[in-house]
Amino acid sequence: MPYLLAPNDPSGSFPDPAEAMRDPDGLLAVGGDLSSGRLINAYRHGIFPWYSEGDPILWWSPDPRTVLAPSRLHCSRSLRKLLRRRALAVTMDRDFPAVIRACAMPRPGSQGTWLLPEMISAYCALHVHGIAHSVEVWQAGRLVGGLYGVAIGGAFFGESMFSRVDNASKVALVHLCQYLIAHRVELIDCQVLTAHLQRMGAELIPRARFLEQLRTLRDRPSPIGNWDDGQLHFPICPEGCSDRHLCSD
Repeated sequence: MPYLLAPNDPSGSFPDPAEAMRDPDGLLAVGGDLSSGRLINAYRHGIFPWYSEGDPILWWSPDPRTVLAPSRLHCSRSLRKLLRRRALAVTMDRDFPAVIRACAMPRPGSQGTWLLPEMISAYCALHVHGIAHSVEVWQAGRLVGGLYGVAIGGAFFGESMFSRVDNASKVALVHLCQYLIAHRVELIDCQVLTAHLQRMGAELIPRARFLEQLRTLRDRPSPIGNWDDGQLHFPICPEGCSDRHLCSD
């Protein structure tokens, strides 16, 4: 059975992720709250909230874990071609609320969303504290894609992304990786593997290995505060993608 967290006690500790259930995979705890203190504590220990409307707050730490090293991002030839066209511009932390609201919109074929209003409010509070960040992708002044996540030390915890035009979320991820490399952030936690992430270089690793890496990264200095530098950026393919094996369709 999952551990029961006391409500309104953000200082309360989580159980060891090794105690998470196997079915459903990674379910660790139930209850608690979505205060900034609780969320930061969760991410520092490799735990994240994920639940649907009508459910209690559910906390997860799946095994294996999906991760992406920013320096190992894969770009397909078609993505490189799109980047060279400079058709999509990118900003960071320009409009976090718009990005998270777009991520909350139901996907085609889906009837609901896990990004409930209280979740949106909780991550917007983290953004105000300079811990949650967004990447916005623009086309002719219109927001057409983006992603958001949480930065803790040398790790970034990707939460969700969206696209309104083809490949917009991929462009957001390329720019995020460039930014993270420049600021010595070595790991993106993608939580659950998807074909989209796998094509861009994400891989499954054992939870124990993920947590070991996180313990070495979480106390590093990280770029806290607003990441918006006031500029529009046009991402380029990372240097590693000059390798034809990385940059293949």
